[in-house]
Amino acid sequence: MKTNLITFLCLLCLGACSDMLNEQPRGDYAEAAFYQTSAQAVLAINAAYQPLSFASDNNRLWVFGDVASDDAAKGGDPGDQADIGLVDNFQIFPNNGPVESEWGVLYEGINRANLVLQRVPAINMDATLKNRVLGEARFLRALNYFYLVNIYGDVPLILEPLNADKLQVTQSPVSTIYTQAIEADLLVAIQNLPAAHAGPDVGRATKGAAQALLAKAYLYQQKWQPALDQAQAVINGGQYDLLPVYANNFRAAYKNNRESVFAVQHLSGQVPFQGNRLNQWFAPRPNENGYFFDAPTPGFVAEFEQTAAKVADPRLDYSVGRAGTTWLNGEPFDPQWSPTGYLNKKHVQPLAEVPAATKGDGNLNYVMIRYADVLLMAAEALTELNRGAEALPYLNRVRKRARESYLNDPALAPATGAPAVPANLLPDVVNTSQANLRDAIRHERRVELGLEFHRYFDLVRYGQAYAEAALRDKNYSFAKNRYVPLPQSERDTNKALK
Repeated sequence: MKTNLITFLCLLCLGACSDMLNEQPRGDYAEAAFYQTSAQAVLAINAAYQPLSFASDNNRLWVFGDVASDDAAKGGDPGDQADIGLVDNFQIFPNNGPVESEWGVLYEGINRANLVLQRVPAINMDATLKNRVLGEARFLRALNYFYLVNIYGDVPLILEPLNADKLQVTQSPVSTIYTQAIEADLLVAIQNLPAAHAGPDVGRATKGAAQALLAKAYLYQQKWQPALDQAQAVINGGQYDLLPVYANNFRAAYKNNRESVFAVQHLSGQVPFQGNRLNQWFAPRPNENGYFFDAPTPGFVAEFEQTAAKVADPRLDYSVGRAGTTWLNGEPFDPQWSPTGYLNKKHVQPLAEVPAATKGDGNLNYVMIRYADVLLMAAEALTELNRGAEALPYLNRVRKRARESYLNDPALAPATGAPAVPANLLPDVVNTSQANLRDAIRHERRVELGLEFHRYFDLVRYGQAYAEAALRDKNYSFAKNRYVPLPQSERDTNKALK
C-alpha cells in the first residue's frame, strides 16, 4: 500500500497544536523520500491517530457500542440511515454500511501503525523519541484490534504492511489476536511510553493509557489477576483522578483533564477538517440543525437510582435530555425532539460554543478511557477474585463522586442554605457477597459510562444469559448476533476468509 497519506499528516489529531493545525497542506512526499527524519516519524504517528476520530462519518463505534445495546435506539428520522436501524434490530447483513465502514476505519489505523513500526526503527533519531513513537504505534494497533475482535470476532491478524498481492489472509481466533496483537503490543508500549505529555504532545497515548487498555483486555478475557494488576498500576501511578463534577468530563472547557486516561482529540475550525461530527449527529433538529441519533431508551433512564423523595442520581440529567429539565442551551427540553423522548447530552455542545450553521464541527474530545472506568475495572477484578471487601472502596469512590456533585456543581446549589447531598442519594454499597457486588458493579458501569459506547461490549462479555435478557426486546440471539458479519467488500477481495 502506498504511503501517500502524508499530505495532511502534520495537520492531524493532537489537540494542543493549534498553530500547526491552522496551516494549509503544502504538498505530498513520495514514499522513498519519507521516513527519513525524526520530524517525519512524528508526522507518521500523528496520522495513525486520525482514523479514531469522529471528524468523518466513517467511525461508527457509537452504533456498535450504544445503538446495538439496551441503552440507546437509532433515533433520527425513520428512513434516515436505515443501516443503523438494522444494527439496532440485529438484522445485520455483510453489506451493512456501519459494518463496512468500521472495518475500514480499524484496519486503516492498523495499517498506519504497521508502517510506523516497520519504517521508523531505521531512522537515525533520538532514541527516547523513537521509543515513544513506536510505543504509540503499538498502543494504537492494540486499540484497533481490541475493537475489531469485539465487533467482528475472528479477524485477519496483520502485523506488517502488506502489498495487495499478500492480502489474502484468513482469520485468526480471537484468543490469538488478544495474545499476539493486543497483549504483546501493550506490554511493549507500557515500557516505551511516558507517564504524561506536555504542551503540544498532550493527547498522545501514555503509559497509563496502555496499562488501562491492557487491564480492559485482560478483563474481557476473564484474566482477573492480570486485569487487577494493570488497573492498580494506573491507580497507584498518581497521574489520574476523578473530577469533582461528573459533567465536566463532557465539557469542552475541561478537555484532557485528570480523569481522561485516553481521549480522541478534536478541534473546530481547522483545515483539513478536525471537528467532532457527533455534535450534530446527536443534537436535536429544532434550532440546532441536529440529526438526533443515539437516542437513550426508557430502560436506560430507569436504571438511574432515585431517593424516596424522587431525587435522581445527578448523572442522569448530566447524560440525558428529558422532559422537565433544561437542554444545554437553557431552553426547556421537548421530548418531541426524539422518538424515544430522550436525547444524549454527552457528545453535544451548546450553541454558544458551536452555532447551528457549523453544528458538525464540534471540538469535544471523545474520551475513550476514563479513570472511573479503571476504578470499576479494579472493583470487578477483585469481585471475581472473591475479594469483595477490597472491591468496595473502588466502587464507592465512583458513587461518592456522583452524589457529591451536589457539593461541587454550582448549578445544583440550592437557592438558600449551604450545598448538601440529598438524603439517601447513592449510598455506599456495603454488601460484599460476590453475587451482590457483581450486580452492583454492572449497574454502576451502566450509569457511570452510559452513552460512551461501552455498553454492548459489556453486555456480551457478561455472557449469553445476561445479554439475551437485556436485549430480549430485539429478539437477540447470542449465538447468532454476538459478532457482526465480516464486510461483503472484504470477502469479495480476500478469498481466504472463512
